[in-house]
Amino acid sequence: MPLYLNHLADAISDQSDKTSAQIQTTKLKSTHVGKQHGHERAGYADYTVSQLILEYHILRQVIFQVLEEEAPLEIRERDIIIDSIEQAVNDAATQFSDTLRDIQEMFMVTLTHDLRGPVNIVKMGTQLILRRFERGDAHLDITVRMISAIDRMDAMIQNLLDASRLRAGQGLNLEFEECNLHQLIKDIVEDLNFTYGDRFVVVSNSSITSRCSRKQIRRVIENLASNAVKYGDPDTPVTVKLCETDDHICLTIHNQGPPIPPDTQSILFQQFRRTPSAEEKTGWGLGLFLAKNIVEAHQGTIEIESAAGKGTTFVVKLPA
Repeated sequence: MPLYLNHLADAISDQSDKTSAQIQTTKLKSTHVGKQHGHERAGYADYTVSQLILEYHILRQVIFQVLEEEAPLEIRERDIIIDSIEQAVNDAATQFSDTLRDIQEMFMVTLTHDLRGPVNIVKMGTQLILRRFERGDAHLDITVRMISAIDRMDAMIQNLLDASRLRAGQGLNLEFEECNLHQLIKDIVEDLNFTYGDRFVVVSNSSITSRCSRKQIRRVIENLASNAVKYGDPDTPVTVKLCETDDHICLTIHNQGPPIPPDTQSILFQQFRRTPSAEEKTGWGLGLFLAKNIVEAHQGTIEIESAAGKGTTFVVKLPA
């Protein structure tokens, strides 16, 4: 605060002798001080942006009270003080929020990275236990389900890491290879049937292939298909359809159930954004955000169609 008061005093002083460059320099220094103050306050435990703003409100009251004990302030002086404090509040609050976000981001990246080690150890141990059982053993099914749960946990950790990379302006790790999409969908559906039961109908041409990142496209299909089961009508099947035209490969995943309102559709692909119905389910609101980025990294598109009586369809188009 003392440094800020020095800049404020400099701003109030007679500006008639100052060049425009000097006035601009004073404003930039004040902005720097506000940002520095916001950055420092973000490091305090249990300190909120409301308390930060309150500091400046109190400061303004004290400044006016002290200065007007000597003589009434001119309108120009009052305007300079008010403008300066408002600018400082904006700069400090913005920097406070940015610094908090950076701290939270670093914490999340560190946490998710550190979690991968223990999860991998548990998975390897469970796989070793699995080898002890023969087909038909009562413990076999439980162990397989444990491995499936560990895989889902690992996928959630990977989603957080990938979301962090995207927010940092880094791209996803993509390893392109020739991939039989029909076989990939069959493999995914077999795995999902184990978790959700026989819920899927696949309509596909076995000859459809694409040069893509098998791992990442698998994540897209798994996410869309899992969402269709979780949020769709439990008494009707989920239809996974794959077809090809001269221009593109089209994958659609359809489920019956309540439609997604148009105003909600616009936020579905934003990170950490979830529909009201999704709040009742587990998840972090990253699946569709990552799916969109993965598809776009393949020069493709992903869209949603949803209407009463027709259900919900996610449409993924990839270059042919």
